[in-house]
Parts: sequence; structure tokens; C-alpha cells
Amino acid sequence: MKRFDSGSLIPGSTWHAEAESEAEVVRRAVENLKTLHGETDVRPEMIERIKERIVDTGGPKATKH
Repeated sequence: MKRFDSGSLIPGSTWHAEAESEAEVVRRAVENLKTLHGETDVRPEMIERIKERIVDTGGPKATKH
């Protein structure tokens, strides 16, 4: 699993995206910027900044029983 925490880019933000692929995490982050923050044009530099902050979580989340 891959994860992006928006607080690593936007101080105080608590939103995050998690998915199997980096591409899906980036897609969700861009969608979030457009829908929640009103961005109409997400520049390639912003996408690179998002990619730099994606971390590998080591696999699917474990569930507690």
C-alpha cells in the first residue's frame, strides 16, 4: 500500500489518500485539490511534490479481531 498525508505538504491538513499504487494515490490527491480546495489547474510541480511525499505502508492494513 502507498499513502500520502496532505499534512506533509499543507501544514495542519489531516486528509490522506491510501491505495495499492502510487498513481492511484496521486489521482486521489489531485481530485482532493480540485474538489475541496478549488484548484482548477494542478501544476506538474505540485504532482512531483505529492509523489515525493508518498510512503510505502508495507501492505494492506491489518484488522484487529
